[in-house]
Amino acid sequence: MSVVLVLQARGLGDLLAAVPALRALRRAEPRSKIVLAAPHRLEQIVDLISSVDELVPTADPAALIWDGPAPELAVNLHGADSASARALADTGAYRIIGHRAPALPKLAGPRWDPEAHAVDRWCRLLESEGIAADRRNLGLVPPVASLARRDCVVVHIGAGAPARRWPPERFAAVVRHLLVLGRDVVLTGDPFERDIAVQVAAQAGLPDDRVLAGRQNLTDLAATVAEAALLICGDTGVAHLATAFGTRTVLLFGPTPPRRGGPPAHLLGRHAVLWAGQVGDPDARTPDPGLLRIGVPEVVTAVDAQLDKQDWAESSRSRYRRVG
Repeated sequence: MSVVLVLQARGLGDLLAAVPALRALRRAEPRSKIVLAAPHRLEQIVDLISSVDELVPTADPAALIWDGPAPELAVNLHGADSASARALADTGAYRIIGHRAPALPKLAGPRWDPEAHAVDRWCRLLESEGIAADRRNLGLVPPVASLARRDCVVVHIGAGAPARRWPPERFAAVVRHLLVLGRDVVLTGDPFERDIAVQVAAQAGLPDDRVLAGRQNLTDLAATVAEAALLICGDTGVAHLATAFGTRTVLLFGPTPPRRGGPPAHLLGRHAVLWAGQVGDPDARTPDPGLLRIGVPEVVTAVDAQLDKQDWAESSRSRYRRVG
């Protein structure tokens, strides 16, 4: 059996943006074994994509270990950097699909477009090699989990870098507003963000049992987002989960423009995207000035509008549900 090796050694959001490309490869190579080199922590989400046969734990391109026969095809869905290009070349792959990279001057792929949306970038890469890709094919089937919460408002307080984390006191103000409305609220985040979530809960008067940060695995988090009435978060991988499950969101962007990694245009009806229009360093160690320009009143207004839409949709479903 021939092997297709795909490299995507980044985070949750990057993996979910690559789902249409992975499914396009599955359709193009139905008899091949598709192996994904990606961080081990994403394995539970990889299982939901239904296009990958095996995961090779890889947290960094330079750490890719390939001891099998040379892949028939290697696909770089990681980037245009020299490390990822070299890692795939070192596998001895007979054919490589990737953007042009200094490490592989003979690779005749497209030039990297820093302004492209992540979903579109990977689909275009495959299309440059004659592989059709459907940009709308982002959906995932919700997982079954024991620590999920239904019909609540999920406030995800974290992000991959401090530059993309909205201040805790502002999240607390939004949570207080939700509690006044009588909404069931839970706080989510990674284990290292639990202290921040506890701080938000204390400032908002939210009970400790509503702080799920650090208590859920990725499957539990995904199920909670899938079953939520609304997700409020910054520019982080959890926002991509909401897109995949069709969950309504209020998304706070900064310093990266939403056109590069926000919900695709055909799905914007379910998402309220807030961005001050200011570009900055996404890896900075302090909150981005553009993100800080988004105030609590703007978020509360967007939250109220999204909840009104959700309530109307729920009432419509109940009104027209067949009986018997």
